[in-house]
Amino acid sequence: MELDPLLLSRIQFAFVVSFHAIFPVFTIGLAAYIAVLEALNYHRPDPVREKLSHFWIKIFALVFGMGVVSGIVMAFQFGTNWSNFSYAASNFMGPVLSYEVVTAFFLEATFLGILLFGRDRVPRGVHLLAACMVALGTFISSFWILSANSWFHTPAGVELVDGHFQVTSWLQAIFNPSLPYRFAHMALASFITGGFVVAAVSSWYLLRGRNRRSSRMALKMTVIMLAVATPLQLVVGDMHGLNTLEHQPIKVAAMEGHWETKKGAPLVLFGLPDGSAEENHFEIAIPYLGSLILTHSLDGEVQGLKSVPAEDRPPVAVVFWSFRIMVAIGVLFILLSWTSLVQMLRGKLFESRRLLKALSWAYPLPFVAVIAGWFVTEIGRQPWVVYGMMRVSEAVTPSLSGGMALATLVGYIAVYAVVFGAGVYYMRRVILDGLDPIGESRESDSARPKRPLSALNTGFDDDNAQPAGS
Repeated sequence: MELDPLLLSRIQFAFVVSFHAIFPVFTIGLAAYIAVLEALNYHRPDPVREKLSHFWIKIFALVFGMGVVSGIVMAFQFGTNWSNFSYAASNFMGPVLSYEVVTAFFLEATFLGILLFGRDRVPRGVHLLAACMVALGTFISSFWILSANSWFHTPAGVELVDGHFQVTSWLQAIFNPSLPYRFAHMALASFITGGFVVAAVSSWYLLRGRNRRSSRMALKMTVIMLAVATPLQLVVGDMHGLNTLEHQPIKVAAMEGHWETKKGAPLVLFGLPDGSAEENHFEIAIPYLGSLILTHSLDGEVQGLKSVPAEDRPPVAVVFWSFRIMVAIGVLFILLSWTSLVQMLRGKLFESRRLLKALSWAYPLPFVAVIAGWFVTEIGRQPWVVYGMMRVSEAVTPSLSGGMALATLVGYIAVYAVVFGAGVYYMRRVILDGLDPIGESRESDSARPKRPLSALNTGFDDDNAQPAGS
């Protein structure tokens, strides 16, 4: 059987990108959380808050390192597997990726050392500055990466001359039409991911009666943030979808499972898309709601997949189901965060064992949602590498053989399994060890008089709230 280098290269890049994406999205949110902790501790020093920051800095450093390792491989693939694209887009991609390294990676790496080892060696203000610079660096890095990736979807400021992209306007190319929506969507996804991981670990500690003060403090902070970020993500996602409808209508058609171009299109809740038959089997749909959501009009026209040849359509089933997984998790997050907020305002959050268990088990879901979202975005762009201008089949390295692509794919899977396994092992060790016992003794907790949780005027430092299960 002859191995297809194009298919294997696509699988390899999909694997590497999916593996890599979960690390930056976590570190961006976690870095912002650490910066907030450091700012609060600078304003009002608290040994428990300091130990909480120290704990999550260790987690951040570990995940940051895993992200660097996986990201380096991704960059190499442009040259090894996609040399035609690398040559054609070098005028734009080269400078943009260089800007990311110069403006973001060096900033993060420099101040991460101070953040990790400088707490007792530099003034408190410098340590706070380091935390803020690391957080800022993660956002700058994501800006440049998303600028490059958004350009794949909504290319602007370039013209294709003899198979080579010539930049005609750097402002238009960098700030291409989909960048603002994608950046906002990813930033909120990062906050939500970091928030749910912190909430999950804090809930797990509370269920076991460990690290009570710091866990209550962390859980209250994240519940308030998540109660705002999760519904806001729904609004930003809708704006992103409308932008995608304007520039990539066929991707939206695949997301919604629309085969025919029609006015008053339904919202397809369930179906089994069949590309060969060009229809959905066992479809369950709500009439007119698709047009209302996408065009904000009951009789708005929505373009269908049949409006373009079959070779210009993405794999519909993968895009269709990935989109529903992402949306379903997003709705679940809104319900979970708002339920937690209500229980917190009632003073019963730390006594709600079922809710704490639900939060403690929710930590994988943000990563699943992020990967599903990337599947929607990247698979929905197919068969284009630069939408409407360059096909994926034109981007692959001509001399690459199927055997070479398979060998590197197997090698990446093996190496990443070791990296991920080691990272998860050490992260588990850090979480099981918990925080330094300073300020965390159970005797001091039990000696305090118990009183109900006051609402939002606690300053994130309610030492006397009753722990779960007490």
